[in-house]
Amino acid sequence: MLRRLSAVHRQWPLATPFRISRGTRHTADTLQVEIHAGEVRGRGESVPYARYGESIDSVMTQVRALEHEIAAGLDRQRLATLLPAGAARNALDCALWDLDARLAGTSVWSLLHQSPPPALEMALTVGLDTPERMHAAAARIAGNALIKIKVDANDPTAQLRAVRSAAPRARLIVDPNESWDLSLLAALQPVLREAGVELVEQPLPAACDAELEGFSPLVPICADESCHVAADLPSLAGRYQVVNIKLDKTGGLTGALELLAAARERGFGVMVGCMICSSLSVAPAFLAARDADFVDLDGPLWLKADHVDGVRSENGKLQPASGTFWGGPGRGGAVDNADPSLRRSQA
Repeated sequence: MLRRLSAVHRQWPLATPFRISRGTRHTADTLQVEIHAGEVRGRGESVPYARYGESIDSVMTQVRALEHEIAAGLDRQRLATLLPAGAARNALDCALWDLDARLAGTSVWSLLHQSPPPALEMALTVGLDTPERMHAAAARIAGNALIKIKVDANDPTAQLRAVRSAAPRARLIVDPNESWDLSLLAALQPVLREAGVELVEQPLPAACDAELEGFSPLVPICADESCHVAADLPSLAGRYQVVNIKLDKTGGLTGALELLAAARERGFGVMVGCMICSSLSVAPAFLAARDADFVDLDGPLWLKADHVDGVRSENGKLQPASGTFWGGPGRGGAVDNADPSLRRSQA
């Protein structure tokens, strides 16, 4: 049976601006891919990231270049030989997982010999702002068990203390997004420990990884921009203690599961994260996040509106999408191109 590809750029307005050390976002730009086999469709989504040289146009070009391969029955194994790990491969890999499960009349988690995805304790993010505004933002989510703080190099001590004072009982992750240098990281070690921070995510630029060789942190350091696929792990040993797995970096669920297994084998802790995205990106990430030490999948909660049957926040936990949304049996998730079928954000 010939298969048909469709790919569209979707813009998702954010409920509030999302600011990190690299800039501020007001929308999430995603590429949604569908692969149709007769009346059955599989869906995937990716978020092209300029930090990795990607754009909507470049990723769309990569996806469209495989249209004939997809029509002829492209599978995930061949896909990995045709595209590098990144956003284009992620969207197609997840669409193929979804399609394969639906054609088989089962679920992706069943194909992986897993139970249905459970609710997950996840981080909620406080974006970069003035310490006063970060305090107010943290106060609104102080009851959440895990909070991630976006900081920069201007006054991270004040930013961190503002959040900690507003959320005294929450576990904390600090994410400078490559904005620190080694001297600042070293100077902040007592502050991080005093505040009870459990993880520092990608403090230095990825190009400066060698500077971490021999550094003994008081708080574990997580590789994000420095870790994309399993082949990156050997160079991270002795520099990082945890790795952040994102499907947009690994090239989909297939690569994410490979990186998860390899990280555990090498003794790394694991975080599973995402970009600012819709539930279509997060639903497949659940299948790796269920085995993570830290879960950072609040991307859809930043949207003004998300897929009606997507993930949701409830009682401090991220609830999985409905069984028919992605990866479950049936012809495909609910059609939700029109605004009335979108669910308002709960963030």
